[in-house]
Amino acid sequence: LALLPVYVLVHLGLWDTVYKKVFPYIMARLASSYNRKVHRQKQELFSNLGQFVGPGGQLRLLEIGTGTGTNFQFYPAACRLTCTDPNPNFGQFLRKSLSENPHLCLERSLVAPGENLHQIAEGSVDVVVCTLVLCSVSSVESVLREVLRVLRRGGAFYFLEHVAADRSSWTYFWQKVCDPAWKCFGDGCSLSRETQKDLEKTKFSELNLRRVHVPLRWIPASPHIIGYAVK
Repeated sequence: LALLPVYVLVHLGLWDTVYKKVFPYIMARLASSYNRKVHRQKQELFSNLGQFVGPGGQLRLLEIGTGTGTNFQFYPAACRLTCTDPNPNFGQFLRKSLSENPHLCLERSLVAPGENLHQIAEGSVDVVVCTLVLCSVSSVESVLREVLRVLRRGGAFYFLEHVAADRSSWTYFWQKVCDPAWKCFGDGCSLSRETQKDLEKTKFSELNLRRVHVPLRWIPASPHIIGYAVK
């Protein structure tokens, strides 16, 4: 009942128009706190990016759902960076993060959903990065299909995503209870996606995946998967 006005706005198609302008400010406040909690895991995850440098000697890196640019500090110097996000209201936060990370070379910043990256040529990038994005896309399968298309052979897809808890756990129970409201306030984010199953079904030649627990107070999103897959 308390959320009925929100559901009415969603039904009328008015919620997204307003909330997409507010959401980047919320994420900008939350991102630094989350990054502190997963700093060690991200350092470890991105430590081998250099293994995927292309034939030209530079790393061509595409980040899907860049948001506020919280991953920039973990990328190697002089990598050729392409950023995409479907929400243009992240622009000012993206520019701020770039100014704080002058070691990066931004080639392009595109307003585009992960399900449709037609502006990026087939086989043109060495690495694709996607963190806390697959939980909110309309089709995980479509995003992963685009990832495979834009990656060169031997390139890698890096991911860090919160996922559904074990189905017999209380965490999973609360994930399902909170999911409808969470999708409204999380810009489509679902607490209970089993993203690891989509990754396992995708035709990567190699999949390195492990489950981790991120201590998040009052939010039933602590189960995560982290790793990388090779085309």
